Amino acid sequence: MARLLVGTAGHIDHGKTSLVRALTGIDCDRWAEEKARGITIDLGFASSRRDDVEIGFVDVPGHERFLHNALAGLGGIRVVMLVVAADEGVKPQTREHLAVCRLLGIERALVALTKIDLVSSDLRELAELEVSELLAATPFRDAPIFPVSSVTGEGLPALEAHLVSLARTIPPLRDDLPARLPIDRAFHLKGLGAIVTGTLARGAIATGDTLELLPSGERVRVRTIQVHGEAREKAWVGERTSLQLSGLPLEAFARGQELATAATLGTSKRLLARFSLLSDAPAPIAGFTPIRLHLFASEAVGRLRALEGEIPPGGEGLVEIRLATPIAAFRGDRFVIRRPSPAMTIGGGEILDPQWRAHRGAALPPALAAHSGDLAQALGFWALESGERGVSLDDLARRTGVPADELAPKMRALASEQKLLEIPKEGSRERRWIAPQTFRRITERAARVLREHFQKDRLAEAIPKAEAVRRILRGRGAELADVYFQWLQAGKVLEVAGDRVRLPGRSAELTGEESQLSTQVLERFRAGGLTPPSPGDVAQALGAKPQILDGVLRHLVARGEMIKLPSGLMLAKSAVDEIKASLLATDWERFSVADFKDRFGLSRKWAIPLLEHLDSTGATRRAGDDRLLVRK
Repeated sequence: MARLLVGTAGHIDHGKTSLVRALTGIDCDRWAEEKARGITIDLGFASSRRDDVEIGFVDVPGHERFLHNALAGLGGIRVVMLVVAADEGVKPQTREHLAVCRLLGIERALVALTKIDLVSSDLRELAELEVSELLAATPFRDAPIFPVSSVTGEGLPALEAHLVSLARTIPPLRDDLPARLPIDRAFHLKGLGAIVTGTLARGAIATGDTLELLPSGERVRVRTIQVHGEAREKAWVGERTSLQLSGLPLEAFARGQELATAATLGTSKRLLARFSLLSDAPAPIAGFTPIRLHLFASEAVGRLRALEGEIPPGGEGLVEIRLATPIAAFRGDRFVIRRPSPAMTIGGGEILDPQWRAHRGAALPPALAAHSGDLAQALGFWALESGERGVSLDDLARRTGVPADELAPKMRALASEQKLLEIPKEGSRERRWIAPQTFRRITERAARVLREHFQKDRLAEAIPKAEAVRRILRGRGAELADVYFQWLQAGKVLEVAGDRVRLPGRSAELTGEESQLSTQVLERFRAGGLTPPSPGDVAQALGAKPQILDGVLRHLVARGEMIKLPSGLMLAKSAVDEIKASLLATDWERFSVADFKDRFGLSRKWAIPLLEHLDSTGATRRAGDDRLLVRK
């Protein structure tokens, strides 16, 4: 079945609701106050079928005071029906609603010239001419005009025929994308629990699906689905959808939130956008301007500022939008901006970056240029912006709304052009990308860190890998340390040997005095066996400066002639070799700490660190509080 969802627009009391009722037989005014006052206050919904076509209507309020409700209904609409009463012609809300439709990028429009039964043929022609002049300067200049009467039925067949033709010919939206449903109503039905409704903006939703509620991030499960009152197992993009949900109470839901396939849509309080200021706006946009942003059904107050100089009425430019509360958004989403007080629509546009980071000074122009170009430019910039952690396909999908498997070829193409570097990880969706200049910074930093380290510690042959990672890689870039160090080693910037990092070809050279001190120190530690002297005692006995002795000790440890235990205690390697030989000479298979202490006459201060060292080298293996002797 072909489906079409139409949004109404127009001035108050121009007959929008009556026209929808005449076309569908459904009265969209649901509230007692709407009945009493004879005006639409909130969104109304109706639908009808014509053979193989289902046409749905979102009836929006025409009164200026309720424009925020109208905006909640027009977001995501592809076809708008502008309603103009023939006896009144174009009015202020006609113009404002039309401006909103243009700002939202609505694709198609048609005009219903209502109440023709109340005017003469001359006035009808005059009203048609006025509407044509209004549309002439808009993208809807070719929109057909249908004179109709909801009372007599005149003109309704032609209008219906056009809507049916649109439903059959308008290109369908993709339904294979992750789901996204902006919520415009939330209520409770006895025995059913929480119900939410909205126009399904993309993808499809099936019973049993688990969805993420944004911006809170909480999860809910879809129990049942209805589309225009009809029970369904699945709802498709572009349909008015009602969901019965489990997992959260009604109080957790509100207009303006969004439901989406989990982990596919991000939230943010800072946006970069291309903004058009309406020609009748009261003032240009320069510094921060208080605003109210409308995106789908959401509203958020905040501030907007121009980034490329002042934007005059009727002009366009790039702006930064800072919001008080987070909203869910993709690159490409359309929005409307209203001035909070006095309330007035001043403009709108398209989001270029829903997770914009502030850039200042010389960094701002290239950032704006990257976002103003095609998607590939933005992808490259976001990889650069992500720094050493890099950016993943899923990160980019949440930002762009483009599925990860469709972004992968674009990223590989950028890598083949050497505009990006690909960091392989297990599974293609886990791969990350960085900018070449990011790795150049890592390379320069690695060379500097190692140079400074070995200049400061001339006798050191290596630096612990954990310390090298901490000093070379920033923040979450450390998660990719193995890849980065492989690249640095391939570039002969460093060498990795186990848990140590050194400069290629580096060998610490002792001076004659240091070599003599090294021999003396090693003799004393070997003589001390399992009760070696402390470094302080050695320094005092040999008259060595503590700083020089410290360097010599590290040199001996690096050469494997001395052992530094996990506790920091030091002894000659020969003493550890004697322990291993003595243990292998026993008939022990399993022994306790007490057995070990008694055999070698050790205190607990020495016994525990020695056993930990033996465990780490594979000579013993821990089994509860005991050790198993490993005989090779």
